[in-house]
Amino acid sequence: MLLFGFAAILGDLIHLSPTVLVWWRLLITIFSLILVVNVLSEWKKTPKVLLLKWTGIGAIVALHWIAFFASIKLANASVALVCLATGSIFTSFFEPVFDRSRLKLREIILAILVVPCMVMIVSDLDVSLINGVWAGLASSALLSLFGVLNKKMVHLGQPMFITFIELASGCVLIGLFLLFSDTSSVQLMPRGLDWLYLLLLAIGCTTLGYVLILYSLKNLSAFTISLAFNLEPVYGMILAFFLLKDASQLSWTFYLGGSLIILLIFLDAFIQKKMSRNNS
Repeated sequence: MLLFGFAAILGDLIHLSPTVLVWWRLLITIFSLILVVNVLSEWKKTPKVLLLKWTGIGAIVALHWIAFFASIKLANASVALVCLATGSIFTSFFEPVFDRSRLKLREIILAILVVPCMVMIVSDLDVSLINGVWAGLASSALLSLFGVLNKKMVHLGQPMFITFIELASGCVLIGLFLLFSDTSSVQLMPRGLDWLYLLLLAIGCTTLGYVLILYSLKNLSAFTISLAFNLEPVYGMILAFFLLKDASQLSWTFYLGGSLIILLIFLDAFIQKKMSRNNS
């Protein structure tokens, strides 16, 4: 989670448009995954229907990353990370749709409580940063959709191979978009330190991050993993506060609203854990 939180810092430092940045991130990541995944062997034994489904999920995660880095470019890393913290709210609405279950009262209350926190966040925010908030919320919604769909698919194949297919499909789709778009005014090639930041982002914050998560899933409970994921915005905001100049653009109401959202997410996780234990 610390690695994932650091991704926002690197995204702020890289001087590329969000779409081009994500394409390079995916390209470098899939080449690094080839070193740990037997792609040809897994490809041969995987049904084509599953490959198509994973491809669709890959498009969603690619759009999530584009929206996330767009939020950073339009506002800053702290705004993008606070918006990302609302992911549990979107998940609570997506899960009943795809699992065909009822919407829980606890989750409706949580969503209602988050609204005034978001109002607090944007109340003193400069108008020029508001588009970054919308992009951040779109990023959060896409990540939640990705998580819900991926949860239904992850047991149908080797996790690292699924990750490879999803990221490779996202890379191909973005590549096709760039190929048929007017990119005359867009910087396509990284320059100077951008290469170093991209390597850290792709190999450190993506490949290594995913591998560590897959190994941790074998030893940690779902509740512990959930808490760890909720810490990503916390780590990211702390790093952004000290490494970037986000604090100069933001007021105390932003940090208060963001802290309350994160607190609500943790509180919901503990309530959910207690209810699950009581039912057992």
